[in-house]
Parts: sequence; C-alpha cells; structure tokens
Amino acid sequence: MTTGNDDPDDETVVETAVEAAEAVVFSRFDRSNITDIDITVSFEDGRLEVDVYLDAPDGQADPETVVDDAALAARAAVDDLFSS
Repeated sequence: MTTGNDDPDDETVVETAVEAAEAVVFSRFDRSNITDIDITVSFEDGRLEVDVYLDAPDGQADPETVVDDAALAARAAVDDLFSS
C-alpha cells in the first residue's frame, strides 16, 4: 500500500523491516534453538528505528552478530523499498 506521494505507507515500511530482520535471524538459528526473540520496528516522521533482541545459545552463530546483521538487513530492506 502506498500513500499519495508514491512512498510506501508506515505499515508497509514496518512489515518490510520486520520480515527482513526475521529472515536473517531464522537463517542463522533453528527456531527450536531460540529461547526468545523480539523485533521492534517503528517508522515515524520518516525515521526508522529497529531494535532486535535475541536469546539464543552460542554455537550455531554469535547472537550479537546476528542481532546487528538483522537490524542492518531491516534498514537495507526499507532503503530498497523507497528506491523502487
């Protein structure tokens, strides 16, 4: 869904960011190994905020690195959304 100026609406931006962050996390950890995950995204006044919390054991991947990569992927997905 888009607004009158052809930019995506806030809901589309948030959904795109969440989906991108989830894709990174679940590509690196089996769902059964994740104790807790919280991806919070807000988009207000053209400002995107992404916060990813992950509780998963070390081993498959480093959780801190995955959190950082997930947030970066969310931002990149939103950038792509606006450039298309």
